[in-house]
Amino acid sequence: MSSIYLDNNSTTRIFDEVIDEMAECYRQGYLNPASQHASGREARRVLESTRETIGTMLGAGFSAPSVDQLIFTSGGTESNNLAIHGLVSSSGNVIVSSIEHPSVLEPVEQIPDGIEIRRLPVGRSGHVNVDDLEAAMDEETRLVCIMFANNEIGTIQPIRRIASLCTSRNVPFHCDAVQVVGKMPINFRELGVTSLAFSAHKFHGPRGVGGLLVRHGINLRPFLVGGSQQLGLRPGTESIAHVVGMGKALAMMLDRSADWCEQMTSLRNRLESKLVSECQCVVIGSDPRMPHTTNLAFSGIDRQALVMALDLAGIECSTGSACTSGSSEPSHVVMATGVEKSLVEGSIRLSLGVNTIHSDIDLVAGRILSVVNNLRAFK
Repeated sequence: MSSIYLDNNSTTRIFDEVIDEMAECYRQGYLNPASQHASGREARRVLESTRETIGTMLGAGFSAPSVDQLIFTSGGTESNNLAIHGLVSSSGNVIVSSIEHPSVLEPVEQIPDGIEIRRLPVGRSGHVNVDDLEAAMDEETRLVCIMFANNEIGTIQPIRRIASLCTSRNVPFHCDAVQVVGKMPINFRELGVTSLAFSAHKFHGPRGVGGLLVRHGINLRPFLVGGSQQLGLRPGTESIAHVVGMGKALAMMLDRSADWCEQMTSLRNRLESKLVSECQCVVIGSDPRMPHTTNLAFSGIDRQALVMALDLAGIECSTGSACTSGSSEPSHVVMATGVEKSLVEGSIRLSLGVNTIHSDIDLVAGRILSVVNNLRAFK
């Protein structure tokens, strides 16, 4: 039985064209871009050219005097850590939504004593209420962290309204946009956020590389030390091939983003309609959502048993974030929406991708229906 991959929020398969582009970098033999000799200067030229290309595609500004920064990292987790530790430098409070990724929730807990963590609730739809955020803010608020779109239920937050509020209060706003960059157009300047994290492997680029966009005029403190690369904000020798691969993947995805969004929305809606009508399941979260993400809850079914049974049936999906896949605890995201415990215990995430086709949907729906019926019959 052929498997159908529906775990694209965890990682995506790298494009062949990206592999070719990276292979060419290795063939060119680019050396250390920090070296001052001719080979180093050539590597630096490629690195900085790609940095500007990626930043421009994401709406960052590179014209003096208002020059934004794009810091290359190992991925979304490092980018979030760098932003949080780099933006908070004094006592006060930090506000985070209750459905943030662990790479945001855990770093804020590790900020030195003197920082109060305020968790912002979400409604049943999975969205933040901007009025609640405004009420939670005060003169001691040092940072707001709210993700662009949730990795488990796909809900898209009102980022521009949040950014406008934070700007009016002179409070830095970090946005984890890992699930959005490469899937829909983003204009960093127009969003008005202070910093924005992304990761290449979420949009068919290489694993192990990502970025943090930082607004001009922001003084970020380094999280890592031991080198002067990237103005000392992220020490370590950059991988030219990975950065070039990320740029290639981003360009390819943005070129097809309109068609991708339309296709994913159609396929997701078809899948949800079939399962809700035939399988007695509930969709967690509501629009606006990312078009390729659905979180379905099956009352009375154990989520881990369901994922394992689906794997045997050729459906590759997950119970939530891959970063917590080793945990038996229910999803903190689904719990935060306030749904019934039986639904929390029976929720799984399906995330479609560029390789998902129309005929897959009927196969997926049929296999899920069969597995759920079998599990219910053995209860």
